[in-house]
Amino acid sequence: MLPEEFENRMRRLLGTEYPAFAESYDRPPYQALRLNPFKADRQAFLAQAAFSLHAVPWAEDGFYYGREDFPGRHPYHEAGLYYIQEPSAMAPAEYIEAKPGERILDLCAAPGGKSTQIAGKMKGEGILVCNEIHPARARILSENIERMGICNAIVTNESPERLSEYFPEYFDKILVDAPCSGEGMFRKNETALTEWSLEHVKACADRQDEILSCAAAMLRPGGRLVYSTCTFAPEENEGSISRFLKRFPDFALVPAEKKAGMTAGHPEWVTDAAEHIGDTIRLFPHKLQGEGHFLAVMQKKDDGRGRSNTKVGNVKRASKADCKAFAAFCEENFRKPVSEKPSVPVSFGMKKISEGIYLMFGDQLYLAPEDTPSLQGLKALRPGLHLGTNKKNRFEPSHALALFLDQNAVCRSYHFSGDREKARAYISGEAFPAEGEKGWYLITVDGYSIGWGKLSGGMMKNHYPKGLRRKL
Repeated sequence: MLPEEFENRMRRLLGTEYPAFAESYDRPPYQALRLNPFKADRQAFLAQAAFSLHAVPWAEDGFYYGREDFPGRHPYHEAGLYYIQEPSAMAPAEYIEAKPGERILDLCAAPGGKSTQIAGKMKGEGILVCNEIHPARARILSENIERMGICNAIVTNESPERLSEYFPEYFDKILVDAPCSGEGMFRKNETALTEWSLEHVKACADRQDEILSCAAAMLRPGGRLVYSTCTFAPEENEGSISRFLKRFPDFALVPAEKKAGMTAGHPEWVTDAAEHIGDTIRLFPHKLQGEGHFLAVMQKKDDGRGRSNTKVGNVKRASKADCKAFAAFCEENFRKPVSEKPSVPVSFGMKKISEGIYLMFGDQLYLAPEDTPSLQGLKALRPGLHLGTNKKNRFEPSHALALFLDQNAVCRSYHFSGDREKARAYISGEAFPAEGEKGWYLITVDGYSIGWGKLSGGMMKNHYPKGLRRKL
C-alpha cells in the first residue's frame, strides 16, 4: 500500500502517465550485477557464467540476471568478480566519467556500489576517497572495497562538514548520492515505505542543501559534481539543484546524454526552477527496467587555479623497520617480474605492490596511493590497501591482499577449478588435505583469488576471515 499523500502527489505530477506508474508496483523489481574489471574479463566471464545475463543499457559493466539465478550464493561473489546492484543505481557513477590518476570523492558512499564502480574506471590509479557518516555503514563500505580488490581507496567515517574543512578545492570530481526519502525504492525497501512522510521529504531536502554546500567547497575549479537520489520528490531533485545553483552561481548544469528510457527533469514541478533544469535526468520504473532515480551533472567554473593542497599535508610513511617482515614475506611468496621474458606475466598486483606509500596503523601495514594526503585527525577506516599484520618475527597477509592479487603474482596457489562445492566449503571455513611445498598459498576458484591458505603436514589451514565465513 503506497502512502495516500504520495499517491496524490504522483497522480498530480504524472497526469495521464500515472496508471502506468502505479501498475509498475505490481511487477517484481529487476535484479542486476556489475562486473568488476579488476577481476573479470568481460568475454571470459560471460562465456563461463552460470547465469542468464543481458546488458543494462546505461552501465558499461552492468547486467540483469534472471529470477532463477542466485549470484550472491556463488563463490564468484566472494571473489569479488561482481557487485550485486539495483540497475538504476548504476547510472550516477557512469556520469562521473572517472579516469585514472584523478582525485575523486564519493561523499555518501555506503554500501559501496557506486564507489566500486568509480574505482573500476580509475584502474587503480589516483586517489578515491569513499566517505560514510554512519559508523556501521562505513564498515560495510570498507568490506565491499576489500572484496572488490580495490587498492587506491581511502575509506573515511566523517561528516561532510568535517571533510570540507579538511579538503578545500581538493577533488577533481565528486559524487553526492544524497540521503533521501527513498521513494524510488518503495518496491524494494519496506523501511523506506513505512518511514515516508511529507515532513521526512522536507527534512531530506534541507540536509541535501547542507551536503551539496560542503561538496561545492571541496571541488576544484573546473571540476565535475554529480548529484543523485533514489526519490521522485521534486523538492529533493529539481528543487535541490535549483536551490544549489542559486547559492553557487559559479556552477552550471552540464547537458548529459540520456540513455534508453531516461527522461528530462521537470522545471514545472518546482517553483523558481534553475535555468536548464531540464538537463537533469529522471529514471521512472514505468519507463525502464529499474527503480526510481534522479541525477544531475554540474561543473564548477574554471578560473585557472586548479586543485588546492591547502591544509592537506603529506602522509607519514612507514619506516624500513615497519616493512621488514613484509619484505621477507614478498621475497618468499611473490614471483619476481621478468620484463625480458614476455612469457612471464607481470600481474596487476605485483606492479602496484612496488608502488605507493607504505603506512603503519598500529601493527597493521597498508599500501596507500601515491600523493596520499595526511589523514591525521580524520577517522580513516581503510587508508589504502590493507597488506597485513606485523606479528612477532613474521608477517601475516590480509584477506584484502589475497583479493587484490592475481594468481600469477604468487609462487604458490591452490585452485578449485570447476569444483565449486569445495570452494564453498573453503568459504565456510573448512580446512582440507593438500600436497605441496609448505607455506602460504593463494586460494582461487576458476583462477580467481578468494583467500589464503597455509599448507603444513598435508593439511591446508583455512585463513578465510572468521567474520566473513558463511554457507553458500
